[in-house]
Amino acid sequence: MKTIDVVDGPQNVSRILLGCMRMPDLSIAEAANILNVACEQGINFFDNAVCYGLGEAERRFGDALALTDINREDIVVQTKCGIHSERGEFDWSKENILACVDDSLSRMKLQYLDVLLLHRPDLLFDPCEVAETFEILEKSGKVRYFGMSNVTPGQLELLRKYVKQPLVFNQLQLSLDQTQLLDPGLYLNNLATERSIDRDNGVLDYCRLHDIVVQAWSPLQFGTFEGCFIDHPDYPELNAALGELAEKHGVSKSAIAIAWILRHPAKMQAVVGTMNPERLKSVCAASDVELTRHEWYQLYLASGKFLP
Repeated sequence: MKTIDVVDGPQNVSRILLGCMRMPDLSIAEAANILNVACEQGINFFDNAVCYGLGEAERRFGDALALTDINREDIVVQTKCGIHSERGEFDWSKENILACVDDSLSRMKLQYLDVLLLHRPDLLFDPCEVAETFEILEKSGKVRYFGMSNVTPGQLELLRKYVKQPLVFNQLQLSLDQTQLLDPGLYLNNLATERSIDRDNGVLDYCRLHDIVVQAWSPLQFGTFEGCFIDHPDYPELNAALGELAEKHGVSKSAIAIAWILRHPAKMQAVVGTMNPERLKSVCAASDVELTRHEWYQLYLASGKFLP
């Protein structure tokens, strides 16, 4: 498994993360097995969130981790807070963040979080209040590193003005179907396509300029959560290209789709959410695939784009 060293963040972390959103679907024993399989494949970074199963994903992770022989210091545990769908609001207040961290640590049976991400922007967030909260969490030893999820350059810039700790991650959606992070740079000043519309305010370039690692979520999905494009009948050209390259490199189509993300020079991470051990092994083979420039563009064009 290839790794990266995050500037001002955790070192030697796997390019592929295991997302734990679907972990509540597993028994504790099954969850322990998927953690062991992940580590055997070289994954040392695990992503969770307070809102996943309203805390059940964190609880299942903690119960499962206790059944393994995994050394806590050998893994990076990340969780996210801020989304309260049951209340119909987002909340980055000091009171909420501190309570969420304590609850997450309790559910996962941990003494500290390696990484805390604020999960989607709270439209009422006060950067001074966030800065004060991060200072408390760092000084208490409860959180080592900080980042954001789905946050714009302007919001990052505002936070960086007040927050003393480096913001080292931004979790954003990217897949061969959902390429809005990349498209505006190609279709600049082009009225012939809506792909010229910058929906993300240049967030990928901003993150690269400021050493913020992008974590690509839903890397095999089309739409937001509509489904997986692998072998989906609505994506014949893309699957044909994936199949051709999968045969060439001796891996699965899913591995090729992940390798497409890892090939980008931004050195992004990919968050994979499968809870199937064999599928996870298949996806992790992406780390051993180095797509050529031609192969990368072949996939990009096969996903429905064109060169202007």
